[in-house]
Formats: sequence, C-alpha cells, structure tokens
Amino acid sequence: MEYLRTPDERFENLPGYPFAPHYVEVGGLRMHYVAEGAPEAETVLLLHGEPSWSYLYRKMIPLFVEAGYRVIAPDLIGFGRSDKPTERADYTYQRHVDWVKSLIEQLDLKNITLVGQDWGGLIGLRVAAEEEKRFARIVTANTFLPTGDEPPNEAFLRWRRFSQEAPTFDAGRVVKGACATALTTEVIQAYNAPFPDERYQAGARQFPALVPITPDDPASMPNRKAWEVLEKWDKPFLTAFGDSDPITRGGDRYFQKKVPGAQNQPHITLSEAAHFLQEDKGEELAQVIIAFMRGSQAN
Repeated sequence: MEYLRTPDERFENLPGYPFAPHYVEVGGLRMHYVAEGAPEAETVLLLHGEPSWSYLYRKMIPLFVEAGYRVIAPDLIGFGRSDKPTERADYTYQRHVDWVKSLIEQLDLKNITLVGQDWGGLIGLRVAAEEEKRFARIVTANTFLPTGDEPPNEAFLRWRRFSQEAPTFDAGRVVKGACATALTTEVIQAYNAPFPDERYQAGARQFPALVPITPDDPASMPNRKAWEVLEKWDKPFLTAFGDSDPITRGGDRYFQKKVPGAQNQPHITLSEAAHFLQEDKGEELAQVIIAFMRGSQAN
C-alpha cells in the first residue's frame, strides 16, 4: 500500500493546538493520536469525521483533562498527521474500523467513553459494538449508523455528489461551510494543513462514497450486526446534536428510541450548532459530556 506522510512543518504553530504527537502502527501505517491527561484516569475517546482531524477537538481536550480524565484523540488514517494511502480503493469502511480497533488494542484502552461525531460515530459505534467490554458509555454527536435499508436524505446526497464531483476539495472551506459560527483564516488553514495537495486527499474524497446507501453495500451487514448489539445496549448512551445540521437531523431521536441505555439520559440539542458542533459549541459540549460521565455509572 503506497501512502504519503504530511510534512511535520505543516502542523507547526496551529492556533489552539499545542498537543504533542503520538503514534502507533496500524496495518503497516502510522496513525497519529493526541494523548492528554493522566494515563491511569478514565478515558475519553474522541473520534472525528470528514474531512476534519483531531484539531476539531482542541477546545474540548483541555476541559476533559481539567476534569480529571484522560483524552485519546486519534487522526483517522488519511487525515491529520496520520499516513494517507494514495489510492482511494485502499480506504474501506471495514479498514477504518480495523485501524481504530488496532489503536485501542495497542493502547489497551478500557472503561472508554466514546465521543463520535460524523464518521467518528459511524466507525466508533461499530468498534463499540464489536469491543463492548472496553466501553463504559457512548456519546453520539451529529452522526448515525446507516445500513442502507432506508434511503439517505437529500442533504447527504447533495454532499456526496459535491465530494465526488468538485474539481478541488478544500477541507477548510468544507468545515467552514458546515459551521454556524465564523472561522478565522488561521483556523481554516489548520483544517487544510494535512492536505498539501490533491494527492493527499484520497481518504477525504472516498469517505462519503463509503456510507452505505443501499441494502447490499459491503458495510450493510456489519452495521446491522452492530445494531443488534446497540438495541440491547444498556450502558449509558447520550445524544448531543446540533440544531442546525440538515444531514444528521433526526438521528438523535432514532438513537433514543432504539438504544435501551439512552432511556432517561440528559439528551441535549445544542442551539446555534451546525454539523461541526465542536467548533460552534465545543466548550459547552465538553461540559455536557463531563456532567454525563459524572452522573452515570457503567454497568
């Protein structure tokens, strides 16, 4: 598998991102992750989506550490400081799941509180369902777990078409366009930092095409199996969605209906928060999750 590695200087002096890099090898590729807080503390696993990276969680990481938790925030393969295979065919839903599972196993993470947004949920929910004993709680934020048995909404289909047809793919502008608040030029540039040119963007281009939208998609059956676990999941399960995300709107109610552990939890809809609610309401979201963790006990 051929891959590219973004030069380190691309990540120097990014606003609000002082975290030292850490790496593990997964499937012959180098995966980057942020590790902050005491190693013996309870772990919060922050999984980003498309086309962002761990920079998305920069406002939240210090608050978790101040509250006494350990934070692990990886960059998915193809994103951030992680290696970027150059062929789109090298990226599959299953491989993303396996890469994250490998990280968790190598770090021997246990008693995990998962926070998954966008693809961080699509991947993280699969991992949690397949490694249930390692997880204490789940927080879903603007995400879903599709099987292809129900058609996607038009907002997602528009995004999917754009991601495949746009002559240039500007990650910073994509993030900016899916936020309710204005981003500075420096922050937009930070989202572009992992991608010096189009050669580095195979993973970002491929992600939308990997979402199951038909019942016979390769990921449909594994996702159905994950739902079989989630429909019996009685550990604490929280939804924290934004009020201004057309792509995942309604997903929170679906989780609340289907997952037993979501009953009687302090679910929240954050106001003036779009798809990337970590940008719009990062500090508020972190405090919501901290209160949820403190107020719930894993079975």
